[in-house]
Amino acid sequence: MEIRHVRYFVAVAEKLNFTRAAAKLHLAQPSLTRQIKDLEDELGVLLFDRSKNRISLTEGGRVFLSEARPLLAQCEACVQAVQRLGRNESGVLNIGYIAHTSSDILSKTLRAFRQERPQAELHLFDMNAAEQYRALEEEEIDLGFVDLRPPSNSSELQCACVGRYSILAAMNDRDPLAKNVRIPLRSLEPMFFVERSEKSYPGARARLIETCRGAGFTPRILYEAEGYSAIISFVAEDLGVALLPEQKRTLPRRDGVVFRPLQPHVTSDSYAIWRSDNPSSLLKRYLEIIKELSPRKP
Repeated sequence: MEIRHVRYFVAVAEKLNFTRAAAKLHLAQPSLTRQIKDLEDELGVLLFDRSKNRISLTEGGRVFLSEARPLLAQCEACVQAVQRLGRNESGVLNIGYIAHTSSDILSKTLRAFRQERPQAELHLFDMNAAEQYRALEEEEIDLGFVDLRPPSNSSELQCACVGRYSILAAMNDRDPLAKNVRIPLRSLEPMFFVERSEKSYPGARARLIETCRGAGFTPRILYEAEGYSAIISFVAEDLGVALLPEQKRTLPRRDGVVFRPLQPHVTSDSYAIWRSDNPSSLLKRYLEIIKELSPRKP
C-alpha cells in the first residue's frame, strides 16, 4: 500500500463521488476507480458500498478513514519538517552558558535567532567553563559562552570575543577599605583572595595572578570555590576578597558583602566558543548574529 492510495481513498470518502474526487486529485475517473479497487483488494476489505445509486462507506471504510486522516497529516508534517531543514529553518542547537555572566549577549542573540528561525529547537545548559569544554569535545553542545579565554591546547576549538566587562572587588563591609568609593588594587596585597576552582574554570587562577602582578604584587589565594555563589559566601564570612565580573552584582545578595570598582580600572572579556569542524548551518547563522550584536571593544 502506498501513501497515494490512502490519499485517493480519503478524497473519495470525503466526496462520496468518484467523479468529483477524481477532479480534485487531477486524475481520470477510471484510473481513480481502479486505484481504489486495488486498495480494497490489498486490504481484503470493501471500503465503499456501491450497491445503490450512490456510494457510501462500509463499516471497514469508516474505520480506515479514521486512521487514514491522521496518517496523512503526519506524512505532511514529515515532509514540511524535511523541507524546512533543507531551507535551514529547523534543526537543533545546543548552547552552554554561565549563569549571570552570559545573560546580556545570550538574551540578545537568542531573541534575534528565534525571529529568524522559529522552527529551530534551542536547548540551553547552565555549565561552568570546564563542563562546556568537555561538552564541546564530546559534541554534546554546539556553542558555549564563557568568561575566560579558552585554553589553546585544542586546534578544533574556536572562540570569538563577545563582550568586555568591568572587574570589581567583592569584600566584607567590615573591612576599612570598603569605605572607599574605589579600591586601589595594590591596597589588596596584604589580603587573602578567594578564586574559582581551576578544575571548573581553567585559567581563572592565572588571570587573577596576572591582574595582581600588573599592580606590583602576587596574590595569596587562600580558597578555591566551585562557583560564584560559594565565593560570595566566603567573602561574607570575611575569609578573603574576590575580584568578580560586574554581572555578579545580580547574584542573590549576602549581608556583609559590598562591590567596589578598582583603581586602576580592570576589565576582562567574555567569549563564544565552538568547534571549527561543526557543519551545522544553524550554528553558522547563530555565529553571524553574535558578530552582528556583540558590542565593539573600545
